[in-house]
Amino acid sequence: MSETPPSVAPRMPSAPAQVLPEGACDTHNHVFGPFERFPLVYPPPFPLPLAPAAVHRRMLAEGGLGRAVLVQPVYYGFDHSALMDALAQDTGRLRGIGVASPDVSDQTLEVMDRAGVRGLRFSEARNPDGTSRAGAVGLDQLAPLAERLRALDWQAHVWASAADLDRYLPALDRFDLPLVIDHLGMVDCDAGTGASSFQRLLGLVREGRAWVKLSLCRVPGAGPRYEAARPFHDALVEANPDRLLWASDWPFIRLGDQSPDVGALLDRFQAWIGDAAMSRKILADNPARLFGFGPPGLDAPGEDYKTQRASL
Repeated sequence: MSETPPSVAPRMPSAPAQVLPEGACDTHNHVFGPFERFPLVYPPPFPLPLAPAAVHRRMLAEGGLGRAVLVQPVYYGFDHSALMDALAQDTGRLRGIGVASPDVSDQTLEVMDRAGVRGLRFSEARNPDGTSRAGAVGLDQLAPLAERLRALDWQAHVWASAADLDRYLPALDRFDLPLVIDHLGMVDCDAGTGASSFQRLLGLVREGRAWVKLSLCRVPGAGPRYEAARPFHDALVEANPDRLLWASDWPFIRLGDQSPDVGALLDRFQAWIGDAAMSRKILADNPARLFGFGPPGLDAPGEDYKTQRASL
């Protein structure tokens, strides 16, 4: 952990062509570094973007975004120092999603809650060689943590392939937790919207029992312009826009020169939605309810979150 890993500069956004609604939120992004202060627990065999809190704030400003949800990267394991530092610097506009195993202490969870953390992430995503990712907590660990998540009014965020989701969703639905699915459910573009894995997810969204992040860059086979993902995107919007969130996944780990432009992603989202009120709902209103943001300019973690969550 003492060596400074190789790093690259993250791609910064161009300004979106359309002005975003007040309180627009990117519900899935990360901070990395400075590595001398926040060393990695599980350094990967490739450069990571150097994206500390100050650079993250600049990304939001250049992208026209007012709020964000920071997700703990696997490379930091259970060490949330970089995430907690970012939350402390900009508490009102940021929330966090952490990673923890069932042996985490109640005190640790309470400290995270006071800082603005609003859930834990569970991942079945694999390395390219099929091995489990170091630092990830699998879905098999959700059951022993579910009661404590409910007590905190927290959410379970899930990153898994469409096939894994199809296998796990029936069990996950029984935990009585806000269930938030990453990266458009990692849909199988070749299988089409009629695939059982997508139809199961679509049913939960339609019934208000799951949330989905409309993030495109991790969808297998979606291509550089993401058109192959659009039928799934449109089907989710039609099913229940009240359970959808927008997300970028900045700073786009491992994508290198293929990293998308956050501003262009926002423009594509607005064009696909084609309705200002619907865009406002997904970009601003839904994350405000789910993560407990207050009125723009008056955001703060704490009791307002419980009030917001009670309305879901």
